[in-house]
Amino acid sequence: MIRLTLYTTEGCHLCAELEARVAALTLRPVAWQRVEVSEDETLLARYGEHIPVLADEAGRELAGSIELVHLSDWLRARGWLDEAALEALTEAGTVSPPKGVHQRRGRRFLG
Repeated sequence: MIRLTLYTTEGCHLCAELEARVAALTLRPVAWQRVEVSEDETLLARYGEHIPVLADEAGRELAGSIELVHLSDWLRARGWLDEAALEALTEAGTVSPPKGVHQRRGRRFLG
């Protein structure tokens, strides 16, 4: 079982997309610990502009990136990447960047 922490906030569509991609690309089941950053000022200051942030059990993080190349590299480095699933996703053309997302002053917005 892979144990991951997801620093998130309520209604984060990027976080949901990241969870779905991790589930599709990992060799083993994932046990999620979701941490709501908006309920803690320290966490909000640290992660608020970078969510989603994914952390492994050792605390190594993948911050603010749901791009397939970064996620697959992060998973591969830990021996968790299902290479066949990655190939199937990229061949099928099912991977696309999030729609309607833009950045302003380091923060992501919809619409």
